[in-house]
Amino acid sequence: MIFKCISVIALLATALATPLQKRTYKGEVTYYHPEVDLGSCGKFNDGDAMIVAINAPQMKNGGNPNNNPKCGRKIRAYGPKGHVDVKVVDTCAPCKYGDIDLSPTAFNKIADKEDGRLPVKWHWL
Repeated sequence: MIFKCISVIALLATALATPLQKRTYKGEVTYYHPEVDLGSCGKFNDGDAMIVAINAPQMKNGGNPNNNPKCGRKIRAYGPKGHVDVKVVDTCAPCKYGDIDLSPTAFNKIADKEDGRLPVKWHWL
């Protein structure tokens, strides 16, 4: 009995010590000009900031989107030129599940602005 308990504890400790695999989302990426409006997280941002607007289905804004726990979190987005880490500051209302909108500066890190809209993979940091 003691051996079984020790084995279960060792197995549980190993499982807890193993990092969880990050879930990768797929969608499309575009860029937007955040300086035009107040973001759904309640702050103004400029196009030079390393920021992102997450699609509405994944943002899941409640009654007051300023209080969304996703505001201020970071994601890593991957495109043809590499990856970029950006802070969530807004919601992309017309975007579909998996889609993101980057600031122009952040978009330029992973693609050329002439590309406009292209496939993207991303995950939460």
